[in-house]
Amino acid sequence: MQYRIAVREEHTVPFFILSIMPEKGEVIARFDNVSFEYSANKPILNEVSFTVRLGSKMTLMGQNGAGKSTLFQLITGEQTPTEGNIHLASNLSIAIARQAISQDELGLTVREFFQKCFIKKVYDIDPRIDNVLNVVNLHAPKEKLIKDFSGGQQARLLLASALIQDPDLLLLDEPTNNLDKDGIAHLTQFLIDYKKTIIVISHDADFLNAFTEGVLYLDIFTRKVERYAGNYIDVVEQISARVEKERRKNAALERHIQEKKDKANFFANKGGRMRILAKRMRESAAEAEAAKVDVWREDKAIRSFNIDAGQNHVGEVLNIKSLSIIKNNRPTKCVANISLAKNKHLLLVGPNGIGKSTLLEHLARGTEEGIKIAKGVRVGYYQQDFSTFNLEETVYVALKSATDELDEQKLRSTAAGFLITDEIMRTKIGNLSEGQKGLVAFAQLVLTKPNLLILDEPTNHINFRHLPIIAKALDRYEGTMILVSHIPEFVKQIRIDEILDLEKLKPAKAS
Repeated sequence: MQYRIAVREEHTVPFFILSIMPEKGEVIARFDNVSFEYSANKPILNEVSFTVRLGSKMTLMGQNGAGKSTLFQLITGEQTPTEGNIHLASNLSIAIARQAISQDELGLTVREFFQKCFIKKVYDIDPRIDNVLNVVNLHAPKEKLIKDFSGGQQARLLLASALIQDPDLLLLDEPTNNLDKDGIAHLTQFLIDYKKTIIVISHDADFLNAFTEGVLYLDIFTRKVERYAGNYIDVVEQISARVEKERRKNAALERHIQEKKDKANFFANKGGRMRILAKRMRESAAEAEAAKVDVWREDKAIRSFNIDAGQNHVGEVLNIKSLSIIKNNRPTKCVANISLAKNKHLLLVGPNGIGKSTLLEHLARGTEEGIKIAKGVRVGYYQQDFSTFNLEETVYVALKSATDELDEQKLRSTAAGFLITDEIMRTKIGNLSEGQKGLVAFAQLVLTKPNLLILDEPTNHINFRHLPIIAKALDRYEGTMILVSHIPEFVKQIRIDEILDLEKLKPAKAS
């Protein structure tokens, strides 16, 4: 197929559009030697080249902070390449499921929120809304305000806002975050049935394995994108085989190099013509040295860590006699009878929209009637949307504020364990990726030494390599813990002493 190239004049660096829409299987997006950097000391991509074909279902993988979300922004045109060209098929419709609803959208109704997805007014939008909300398994009255939905429900609305556009290219950035089991199941089936093109950023291996057929791997070390066929499991096997092959090749070359060096030294001491032979041996060793390959480096995992429960607290840490949740779309006070002492772990369960995140926020702030935290208890709170962060603060200031100690070496050592480099320490929180914010939040918890640990979806945005290490730390935690997580595989790795199912609570009797 022949393409005629047209240039969008508004871009400083040429951003090309292919002039005709290809048929299924044809290339709809192509990166040609694309480099991108936010500043001279923050490169993201280095001469990246790859193609995306119509109808393909791809996963975009890479370490936290590698630049996966930035790559999406380059596809949508929100960012412009520093060098190189991006080619897109003309009339290609693209929709992206963002990770958070903006402040100016919180006051919109559901109908207004979805109408904003289209340039022109859609007069039959209500049936479309019904269909797409069914896909994400959400009941949402069209006059309800966005701000009145829970974090999990807002995540579903964001996902639905991309799906309702029925785009040729659908970009999903961590779409399973905040979704419960039913929500993930509905989304998975939709993506299996979707006939157009999908690129997904996710750390949920089971979810990815259900529908993806290829992986674009953004390597944080080389700043390149490598392409692999198959799903996540296939890619892990391919990478493992590649690493082993490269290591074997280098090991054989090392033996050859040492052998030639030893012979060169031996012949050099003989003098005469033997020195010519020694020179050849050195040349052979040098050739073998040049033939060695850079072994593919795996994403670094965070170091094993412990969250110290701080000073000993004797007796009851937390008492729950009643709490407020959402039942039948109304705030409802329900009876509970929970008493937690030191070293007790409680799992809160319930569907999206029942009010788990709101409950944890009130609990952490001490504003939930019916729940009493013992005097002197230090609370560590992991909030799923990171709204407790001051986005204008540097990471260093955020970590420093989490501890009473003045041990600079310990602070930096803790940060390093969570892959927080000196460069990241000088970076504003607002400039971090969501995954990096999660690691900063865990570093804060280590420095805080909380007696009571409150965790709201702590796996969101976190690289899958880190999750077993985090689960092990939570399992060992000797303080009082309240956990909300929709990832069964993660929860299974943590000691849980008690489960509170919010959906089964009975309303308190009116006094």
